Amino acid sequence: MESWDLIVIGAGVAGLAAGIYGARSGLKTLVLDEKMAGGTMADAPLVENYPGFQKISGIELAQKMIAHCKSIGVAIHEFEKVLSLDLKGEKKQVKTDKAAYESKAVIIASGSHYREIGVPGEKEFRGKGVSYCGICDGPLFKEKRVLVIGGGNSALITALYIAELASEVKIAHRRDMFRAEEALVRALEAKKNVEVLWNTEVREIKGEKLVNKVVVFDRKTGESKELPIDGVFVQVGEAPNSQQAKEASVEVDEDGYIKIDVRQRTNIMGVFAAGDVTSHPVKQIGTAVGQGITAALEAYGFIKRPYYYKQ
Repeated sequence: MESWDLIVIGAGVAGLAAGIYGARSGLKTLVLDEKMAGGTMADAPLVENYPGFQKISGIELAQKMIAHCKSIGVAIHEFEKVLSLDLKGEKKQVKTDKAAYESKAVIIASGSHYREIGVPGEKEFRGKGVSYCGICDGPLFKEKRVLVIGGGNSALITALYIAELASEVKIAHRRDMFRAEEALVRALEAKKNVEVLWNTEVREIKGEKLVNKVVVFDRKTGESKELPIDGVFVQVGEAPNSQQAKEASVEVDEDGYIKIDVRQRTNIMGVFAAGDVTSHPVKQIGTAVGQGITAALEAYGFIKRPYYYKQ
């Protein structure tokens, strides 16, 4: 069993920030992720609200953070899935599909996954016209008709990106106003090939081999109709990847988010959490970085200065 000072579960924004500060503090640090490093940040077509970068793609920002981690000695294991956690002892044990590890402290930064809308046709046409990532699949819909579902920042960012590729973009939002930043709303209003369908729910996604239409419901009029559509981008938020933590007795709230205090501590000594998997109310790149930093410095205090940490 390999021994580390600190194991970080998740190589998204929070996990990479934790890795940087863990290594800088002198901790032998391992970051694990079942996918490529970068997390959902890498899916963002454009990031315009991270301090210091007026405009940068999510993948470029992710690459910069990954390179920073590696340059100071952080070990990043991609495509290594965590299977189980044993966190109650003095030595925390992490079992993956490739190895077994132990560490003095663990930071859970496992992030979140895209929420589904749960309508007929969504699962059947996933990858066949239904997508959850604009930058991944947007280029497949050049000069086509696209529907974006949602009303927050991610929905508008996706719509703005797709509008540069598709011939026609519709946004279906179940309310009568967006929840997104005003700058994004203004940018969307300037797009001539974008139409907003207010008070609208998607009730079904149809097609043959690929998506070719959706059924929408107008919440005000009570009417349903079919729209010819080639692609559907679901952008209705995310749900936490907290199941393994919960199974290891880490406390979560009613929505599945890991409960933390202001120092990113969970209910288990030596176990911290950071980023979108936590109950912190703001899910942004900047807040995830701050949480990752705090968690790493608290982990250092727990390991190296326990007399101070316990005060």
